[in-house]
Amino acid sequence: MTTKKIKVLCVDDSALIRSLMTKIINSQPDMTVVATASDPLVARDLVKQHNPDVMTLDVEMPRMDGLEFLEKLMRLRPMPVVMVSSLTERGSEAALRALELGAIDFVTKPRLGIRDGLLAYTDLIVGKIRIAAAARILPAKRAANGNNSSAITDAPLLRSPLLSTEKLIIIGASTGGTEAIRELLQPLPPDSPGILIAQHMPAGFTNSFAQRLNGLCRIAVTEAVHGERILPGHAYIAPGGFHLSLTRSGANYVAQVDLEPPVNRHRPSIDVLFDSAAKHAGKNAIGVILTGMGRDGAEGLLRMHQAGAYTLAQDEASCVVFGMPREAIALGAASEVVPLAEISQRVIAHLRSLGERTTRV
Repeated sequence: MTTKKIKVLCVDDSALIRSLMTKIINSQPDMTVVATASDPLVARDLVKQHNPDVMTLDVEMPRMDGLEFLEKLMRLRPMPVVMVSSLTERGSEAALRALELGAIDFVTKPRLGIRDGLLAYTDLIVGKIRIAAAARILPAKRAANGNNSSAITDAPLLRSPLLSTEKLIIIGASTGGTEAIRELLQPLPPDSPGILIAQHMPAGFTNSFAQRLNGLCRIAVTEAVHGERILPGHAYIAPGGFHLSLTRSGANYVAQVDLEPPVNRHRPSIDVLFDSAAKHAGKNAIGVILTGMGRDGAEGLLRMHQAGAYTLAQDEASCVVFGMPREAIALGAASEVVPLAEISQRVIAHLRSLGERTTRV
C-alpha cells in the first residue's frame, strides 16, 4: 500500500533556495515538491493548479510581500504554511506576525553558507513540514489592544498580596503556542502571580516575542534573565536556546537560565521548567500545557500534579497540534482539559477561590 505523499509548494524569490528546498523535500519518502514559485503572484495560480498540502513561504519577495500574501491566502484559501525567515530583528518580527496571521511555524535561513546551512537544516525543515501537514488550521484572531482586555480583568485578582507572591503560573507550549500564549496572557490582570513560560523557539526570536506580548498585555512580559527574582504581575519567557527553570533564594522565587543539554531534544525544554516548579513551588503552582507536537512537558506536568499543583491541558479542538496536551492527558497529568479561550478564566477563578479561602481564614 502506497502512502500518500505530502504535496509541498515552495515560494521564494531565490532560485538557490528553491533548488535546495526541492532537494531537501524530495529526499524524503513521505513528501514531494509539486511546484516552486518565485513570487506570490505565481504562487497564487500554482495553489489552484496543484492544491498543495503545505506551502513554504519566504517573507521578503518582489511584487508582493510574503506577509501580505499570507494574509490574503489565509482569508481566501486557508492552508498550512511554514514561513522561511531571515534571522534578523526585522525577520523575527515578521515571523511572529506570520504566526499571528495563521502560519503554522517558521524556519530561519542561515546567514552564511546558504547551501550547506539549509542542507544541515534538513531534519528541522522536513519535521516542520510534517507537523504543518497534520496541523489544524484555526481562524486567525486579531490581537486585541492591551487596553481592551475583557471585563474579568477590571477587579483585582487576589485580595492577599502574600498570595500573589506565593503563587506561580507555569506555561509550556510549542507549535501554535505563540498565539495561544497571547490569548492566555491578555485577560490576566496586573496583580497576577509571576508567570514562567517555556515556548519552543530558536534563539533570536524570543526577545521580539516578549516585546510584542508586553505591548498587548496588562502584565509586564520580558525574556527571563538568570538570577532575577520572579515578581507578581510579570511573565518571564525562556530565551531561545536556553533552559528556564525555577529555584529559590530564601523566601523568593528566582529564575535560572542555563545551557544544560537539551531535554526531549529541546532547549528550552518544558519538562525542565515543569520539574523545577514541582520541586520548588509544589501546590503553589498552576501548570498549563498548550498546543504542540511531541511529549515535552507531559511528564513534568504529571510531576507538578503529583506535587499538588492545579494543572490544565488545552483541549484538542482549540489546539493547532494536539500532541503535548494529549500525552499529558493520557498520563493523568491534567486536573482539567479546557478550551484555550477558557484557560485564563479557569486560572483566575482558581486563584480567586484561594484568595477567598485565605481571607476567610
